[in-house]
Parts: sequence; C-alpha cells; structure tokens
Amino acid sequence: MRSTLFNLAFWPVLGVFAIIAWLIALTGWRSGLKAVMRAACRTVRGLMAMLLGAPIEVRGTPPTGLPVIIAAKHQSWADGFLMMAIMGDINFVIGNEIGKFPLIGRIVRTSGATMVNSPGLTGAQGGLQAAIDAAGDDPRPLLIYPEGRLPEVGESYRYRKGVHLMYETLGRTVIPVATNTGLRWPQNRWTKQPGPAIIEFLDPIPPGLPRDDFLPRLKLTIETRTRALEAEGQTATETVS
Repeated sequence: MRSTLFNLAFWPVLGVFAIIAWLIALTGWRSGLKAVMRAACRTVRGLMAMLLGAPIEVRGTPPTGLPVIIAAKHQSWADGFLMMAIMGDINFVIGNEIGKFPLIGRIVRTSGATMVNSPGLTGAQGGLQAAIDAAGDDPRPLLIYPEGRLPEVGESYRYRKGVHLMYETLGRTVIPVATNTGLRWPQNRWTKQPGPAIIEFLDPIPPGLPRDDFLPRLKLTIETRTRALEAEGQTATETVS
C-alpha cells in the first residue's frame, strides 16, 4: 500500500517539477533552474519519508561547499535525488542515457552537468575530459558514481578508471559514500519497501595515490561499508514487516 501511494504521488509531482525546470532551462536561467531541481529533490526525500515510510538517515559529514570529489555507491534511482537534497548545489557527471527521458536532457545540460558516454551508448555532450576540464574551475563538490551503472543490492561492478583520472588530474580529496537505498527503492522497480535508508559519508582519501592503490582502496572502503549497511537495513525491514 505504501509503495503504491508513493508511486502515485511521485510521478505526477516529478512531472510538474520537470515541466517547470524545462521551461526555465529554455531561458538559460541556471540559478533558477538549480533552485527548482533542489526543491524537487527535497520533495522526493519528503515523499519517501511520509508516504513510503523510508526516512533518510545521513551519517558522517557531507562536504557541502568544498571542492572535493564525492565517489558514491549507486543502487537506486533515489540516489541522485537524495544526494542533491542533502548537498544542495553540486556538480555531477551523468551518463548520456538520461537524455532518453523527455525534457531531462535539456535540464541536465543547462544545470551545468556534463553528459559522458554511458556503456553501450554514443553521442554524449563531450566526454570525461570535458567533465574534468569543467570541474577544474568549479569549486562545488563533484559527484561521480565510480561503477558507472546500478548494481543490485549485495553486488558490485568494476570501479572504472574515470574516477581515478579525475582524482589524479584535479588533485582533489575523494569522499567515499556508502548506502543501502537499493533496499527501499530497488533500481527502477514499481514495488518499494518501507524502512530507514542510510547514506554514509566515509573517511576521505587524500590526493596523490597511484591508480593501483587508489581504486582498490576506494572499492574496498565503499563496498565493505555498503554490505554492513545492507545487513543493518535488512534487519530494519524485517522489524517494519
């Protein structure tokens, strides 16, 4: 019942925000567009808590306003909404597959994000190097999902070299982020589950590590903590049930 109520509210609300954002994007008014995007993301967080019964718990310290790279686990469609709801104004790298959704391509481009090639797709607006070049002069936190795709709960994919290229080129600290949001909002499925969802900002990785040290450390840090949060979340799900 909760899942149905959430879905029936989420899609119309998202549609209204998308139309408003698209209209603003047509004018090129970036600050207004980003304000609408943040409002949409905070609304989604509120709907998850009130209708789905999935309040978001934030652990650790979000690096708001700092020029860092946020390397986050990506299990759910909720992740992008929640990260912007928590962080506010952030820069982000996003796969060009998002452009297949009506209105969204123009909104994302106008917001200042850079589309890079998703696996199996072509025709991105620039590429990874363009994202790095743009981020070099942007003091906002830069969000990237190192796996480049959404694994199921309990699974992981190869951490792609792009995150190290950004880390090495920009010389920025990386903040790993673990989560168990996939337990509440499993990828793009209609059925969702009540219970708390956790997003945890972990200890920073300082700049300067070589690739063969950095990528294994990043993956071990995120995946180990994500498995622990999944186990914690499973227990919470059983309690709610």
